[in-house]
Amino acid sequence: MIRISESGHYHLQAYVESLNSALKRIPVLPLYFVALLPAAWLIWRLFNGQLGADPVKALEQGLGLWAFRFMLAVLAVTPLRQFAGLNLLRFRRMLGLTVFWYVLLHFTVWLALDRQFIWSDILPDLYKRPYVVVGMLALLSLIPLAITSNDSMVRRMGAAAWRNLHRLAYPAGGLMALHYLWLVKSWTAEPLTYAGLMFLLLGLRLLPSGSAKRSRRQRAVA
Repeated sequence: MIRISESGHYHLQAYVESLNSALKRIPVLPLYFVALLPAAWLIWRLFNGQLGADPVKALEQGLGLWAFRFMLAVLAVTPLRQFAGLNLLRFRRMLGLTVFWYVLLHFTVWLALDRQFIWSDILPDLYKRPYVVVGMLALLSLIPLAITSNDSMVRRMGAAAWRNLHRLAYPAGGLMALHYLWLVKSWTAEPLTYAGLMFLLLGLRLLPSGSAKRSRRQRAVA
């Protein structure tokens, strides 16, 4: 039984290493455009009358849902590397910027098409629908991350300060989950699944990493 287990582990590890090697050959730049295809598809459907009775609301919610999905992908990068050995770090910046663009598009559709820049409707909306404020806070959390998502800012800020700033991704993810649950106001499978995945990924961040465990063991030995 032990030999089978060790053999299975060896084959799994070999598969992961092969997959990581293949991922290194994928160029990142085209993926920025690929990631925007769902938005393009939603906009195409809007102009072709395929988004139902309330197309603006469908577009707004569709963009928000894709932002949520990409945020799940961002937050999954570290756990996949930590627990499965799958290395997607080179795609994390692309995924993070994609989250920002989708959230910005989601907000712009709400402001320009849904509310039509009618401030007399927008301001009372913030009081009547607190989830709008929560969504705005998520967007505000993502702005400094998008601005600093380049090598130049890493050098200017220093790696430690840059990493501390980019921990804003965690509260941003929590705010997105709260915004989504508050918006749908229903405890059906889909919103609960999405929110559950978000909070699971955020909770995994509380677990000590392998390097932290090694550091504690070294201090204990010393």
